[in-house]
Amino acid sequence: MESKHQNKDLNSKKSYRFLTKILATILFASCIMYAFSETAKVFKIYKGEKIVFHQNNIKDSVKSVQAFAKVYKVLQSPRCVNCHPVGDIPLQGDERKLHAMNPKRGEDGKGILTMKCTNCHQPENTSGEHTPPGNPNWHLPPANMKMVFEGKSPNELAKQLINPKLNGNKNKKALIAHADDALVVWGWNPGDGRTLPPYSHKEFKEAWITWLNTGAYAPAN
Repeated sequence: MESKHQNKDLNSKKSYRFLTKILATILFASCIMYAFSETAKVFKIYKGEKIVFHQNNIKDSVKSVQAFAKVYKVLQSPRCVNCHPVGDIPLQGDERKLHAMNPKRGEDGKGILTMKCTNCHQPENTSGEHTPPGNPNWHLPPANMKMVFEGKSPNELAKQLINPKLNGNKNKKALIAHADDALVVWGWNPGDGRTLPPYSHKEFKEAWITWLNTGAYAPAN
C-alpha cells in the first residue's frame, strides 16, 4: 500500500514538473513574440527609408514645437502655399501671384467646366522655364475642405493640420503616409525656374513625423 502511495506521489510530481515546463515555455515564447511585435511597431519603411514611427505617443512639447518650426517653413514655401490659397484661385510662381487666366477651384478642387487643372498641367513637368508644372493628380483641395495654408500662423496651421474636420479626415497614420503623397513629393521636383522648399524632402518628413509622434503640439506663435 505504501509503495502505491509513493508511486502516486512520484507521478504527481513528474506531472507537475512537466506542466511547469510547458507553462514556462509558453510564457517565454509569448514574451519573445511580444518583443518582436513591439520592435516591428517602432520602425516602418517608407520608400526604402527606415523612419521612426512610435505607436504610443511619447509626448515632448519642446521637441514637437521645434520639429514643427521646420514643417511650417516648408508648408509656407511657394511650392505648398500656391495650391493652398485663401481664395479659390491658385497662386503662381515664387511671387505667389494669382494664377494667370484665373482658373477656379471647383467643387472637387480640379477646376470648373472646361477650365480643368489637367487641361494645362500634364502628368509630368513641361520642360523649360515659365511652362506648366505637372503631376497626374494636379489639383487644389476641394471646396468643402480647403485646407488653407496661406496667411496661417504656426499656431493656426498646426491646429488645422491635426484636426480631422479640417485636414481631409486624416488620422495620425494617414498624416504620416501623406508625406509621401506624389503631389507632396512633387514640391522637390517642381521643374525649371522654381525654388525648392527650404529643407529636403527627407528632412521635412523626419520633422513631420517627429512633430506627430511627440504630441503634435501647436506653437504659441
